[in-house]
Amino acid sequence: MTRTRRTLVLALLALLLATAGCGGSHGTGPGTNFVGGDGTITELPVAKRHTPGPVSGTTLEGTHVSLSQYAGKVVVINVWGSWCPPCRAESADLTKAANALMPQGVVFLGINTRDSSADNALSFERDHGVPYSSIYDPGGRNLLAFHGTLSPNAIPSTVIIDAQGRVAASIIGQVTSTQTLIDLVEDVQK
Repeated sequence: MTRTRRTLVLALLALLLATAGCGGSHGTGPGTNFVGGDGTITELPVAKRHTPGPVSGTTLEGTHVSLSQYAGKVVVINVWGSWCPPCRAESADLTKAANALMPQGVVFLGINTRDSSADNALSFERDHGVPYSSIYDPGGRNLLAFHGTLSPNAIPSTVIIDAQGRVAASIIGQVTSTQTLIDLVEDVQK
């Protein structure tokens, strides 16, 4: 194989890996490996729910937020990155669900991960009309809080915390329907 052809093949392979994004099983984010989900929905019976570890940090807007400040409320946590195609695809459904559920006291909180700058994430939120704040967590430190429960081990992932502060349900991968998320939250509220 000629040097030019080998360089072209390697460049195409690198492009393929870079565009694999977060929609499949494995890919590369900005400089890090990650797993994309398949949209699997899991609901836990009350007896099998566990409290996650501490989730806190500075929002993209610069204020401190902690999951513990929402005690007594159902909280929807969405793990996302502006670089992630399925995150962009699900944003309209998440926004619609948030706009429908937030007036009922449901809290939405994002965890922005693996973005190289908060500016990229803020631009994403502005462009998509996201009505809730996100913790800027480029290293994914807050994801460790879910170890041993329904871990948001894919990007995107959505985890629902019940009013007692326990992990109750998750969608590992893209939220594909506003109504699916609303129904899942309503099931957790029962």
